[in-house]
Amino acid sequence: MNENNYCIIMAGGYGSRFWPICKSNNPKQFLDILGTGQSMLQSTFSRFERICPRENIIIVTGELYADRVREQIKGLKCYQVLSEPTRRNTAPCIAYAASIIYARNPKANIIVTPSDHAIFGQDYFEQDMEQALALTEKNDIIITIGVRPTNPNTKYGYIQFAEEPALPKTENLHKVVTFTEKPPVEMARQFISTGEFFWNAGIFVWRLSTLRKAYRTYLPNIAKNFFTLTTETPAADLDSTYALSEAISVDFGIMEQADNVYVMEAGFEWSDVESWSSLYNTCEHDDLNNGIVSGHAFTYDTKNTLVHVPANKNVIIQGLDNYIVAADDNTILICPRDREELIVKFASDVELAELTRSLKPYKQPKVTTIHKKSDL
Repeated sequence: MNENNYCIIMAGGYGSRFWPICKSNNPKQFLDILGTGQSMLQSTFSRFERICPRENIIIVTGELYADRVREQIKGLKCYQVLSEPTRRNTAPCIAYAASIIYARNPKANIIVTPSDHAIFGQDYFEQDMEQALALTEKNDIIITIGVRPTNPNTKYGYIQFAEEPALPKTENLHKVVTFTEKPPVEMARQFISTGEFFWNAGIFVWRLSTLRKAYRTYLPNIAKNFFTLTTETPAADLDSTYALSEAISVDFGIMEQADNVYVMEAGFEWSDVESWSSLYNTCEHDDLNNGIVSGHAFTYDTKNTLVHVPANKNVIIQGLDNYIVAADDNTILICPRDREELIVKFASDVELAELTRSLKPYKQPKVTTIHKKSDL
C-alpha cells in the first residue's frame, strides 16, 4: 500500500431528510441507514482502509461530533479527527485537513470523500481509486468521479464532459466542460438525453501540491488562513479562522474555476442516499416492492413501502401502498412517499411541541397589597 496515499473524510453533515431517526445530535453519518450493521461513517472508513494506510485517513467533523467519531472508529490518533468550530462548507474543511497532511507528508496524494454515501461494488471502486491516484501522482490534474445517471434526479449535481478521452489508454477519463448543481427536472432530462453528463459523486482526487496550488489561485484567502493551521493551533485561533472564513464549497470555489479538472466515469454503483426516497430506490425489495431496511416487519396487503425502525422492534403494517414507515425509540413517522417534502415541517412541529411540553406552566404570583395609614 502506497504510504503517500491519504484520504480526507468529510463528516460534518446533518442529513435532516432522514428524520425522525436522524436529529441534530444524531446525524446521518453515525447511523446505520442501509441496514448493514455499520454506520455510514464506519462503512466509508472501512472502504478506504483498503486503499490508504489507516493512519493516513483524516476525518473532519463538527466539534459536537468528535467524540462520536472516536466512539465509532477506535484507535484513531489525535491528528486523525479534526473538529470544526462552525460550518463553513467544504472548501475550508478540505483546506484544514490538507494543512495537517502537509505537515506529515508534503508528497501526499489525496482522495476527498463524503462520509455518508453508498458505494456498491468494492472491487470496482478500488480499481477506480487506484487508477485515479496513479494519474494524479504523475500529472498536475484534479479528478472528480462521475456516475452515469439512470434518472433525471434533481437533487444531484451534473458534470458535462468532453466526448474524447482525456489521455491515452484512459477511456474512462474525460475533460470537464461544465458543472451544473441540482438542475430542474426538464433540464436534467435534456442532460441525460445527450449522453454527455454524469452525476457528480462528490469524490475528488488530487496531489497535495496540486490542491495547494488550486487554493492559492482560486481561494487565496482560505489558503492564507487555513494552510497555517496545525494540530497545535490554539482553539481560540481556530475559532477565529473559521469565524472570519467565507462559506464556500470546493465545487464552486475550485472545480468550476480550474482548467485542469477531469472526470472519471465510475465503474461502481453509487448513491448519495440523501432522502427516504433515495434509500427506497437503493435498498433491496421483496415481491411486493417493499423495502424492509431495518426492524422485524410483518406486512399485510402492503406494497411499495419503505420500513426503517429499530432493529429489535416488531412493526405490523396493514394496507399501506407507497408509504414511509420510520421510527426511532421516541417517534414514529408514517408518511406517503410522494409527500416526503413535508418531513421538514413535521420535524419542526414535533420539536416545537416537545419544547412546549418541557416548559413549566407560568403561574401568576399572588400580589398582596399593603395599605399605609396615610392611605386609609
